[in-house]
Amino acid sequence: MADTPIRVGFVGAGANTRKHHIPKLKARPGVELVAVANRSKESGERVAKEFGVARVHDDWRQVVEARDIDAICIGTWPYMHRELTVAALAAGKHVLCEARMAMNAAEGRQMLEASRKAPRLVAQLVPAPHTLELDSTLQKLLAEGYAGEVHAVEVQATQQARFAELGDALHWRQDIRLSGNNILNMGIWYEAMMRWLGPARRVMAMTKVAVPRRKDETGAWQEVKVPDHVDILVTFKRGAVGHLRFSSLTALAPPPEAWIFGSEGTLRVEPDAKRLSGGRRGDKALAEIAIPAEKRIGWRVEEEFVNAIRGREKITHTNFEDGVRYMEFTDAVARSAATGQAADVADL
Repeated sequence: MADTPIRVGFVGAGANTRKHHIPKLKARPGVELVAVANRSKESGERVAKEFGVARVHDDWRQVVEARDIDAICIGTWPYMHRELTVAALAAGKHVLCEARMAMNAAEGRQMLEASRKAPRLVAQLVPAPHTLELDSTLQKLLAEGYAGEVHAVEVQATQQARFAELGDALHWRQDIRLSGNNILNMGIWYEAMMRWLGPARRVMAMTKVAVPRRKDETGAWQEVKVPDHVDILVTFKRGAVGHLRFSSLTALAPPPEAWIFGSEGTLRVEPDAKRLSGGRRGDKALAEIAIPAEKRIGWRVEEEFVNAIRGREKITHTNFEDGVRYMEFTDAVARSAATGQAADVADL
């Protein structure tokens, strides 16, 4: 498809899809926005009017099965990701799926299997965005031995942290029926850490639900099963140990950051500031590490998707294999929290 148009359909048009995928796909040469199906016909019509999408459907199957569509952008909540992805690939469509690959690792593996059965189709997950500008430099430093042997990792990551209120409504991320085993921003942080340190081998987790019952959008009370806070002890396959904390309860806490402690050096990652600092044996303090502008690659999800369809590059951010890996980590955390025992992280 090097020269032919790429005709895209959208199923689900949430905030990230409206902010990134629709306008940035529209801006790519040769890409046509053909159809959208959102949670309601009315909301789909608003999206179509705003972005110039050609038509609106009230059933996502009509988008997936349409003969004049080449690729599907999935912007729904995780509970639909597997069904949509499997159906789209079976219909011969390329797939760009929003992050939080699936409800659990079993669903993620079904998505991976469907993609392997259709090797000529592109299957991409929206990547963890918060460290994209830092990743290549951090990976290079670690590969060159800046930190030496990595001994320990510390991560503290808030997500919309505030003082919990009993009257707070149930957000979809807190609804296990919609989000599955995913917890806060744990998945995207682990995805980024895999780029730097490789996958984890074993975890021990403790969780906290601050408000046990919340009202959903219909006003019905629901038991909250997705934690508001999780502390994880982890061992990585390469030998490092880590302490990871993800929380929406740590009001007034400092911004998210990660520390990597090695035999020869220390590295500090500050995603909000897009800053990387480090110090080596003999230094008295950390110093900011300059990152050349050409290395601050940043967000290029839609460009990578289109280029992959046209055969110009392969998906790296993020392929389904890495998606399954972060879902296996997510499941291991859930098992450990439920049993009070350490849990192994399955690999592919």
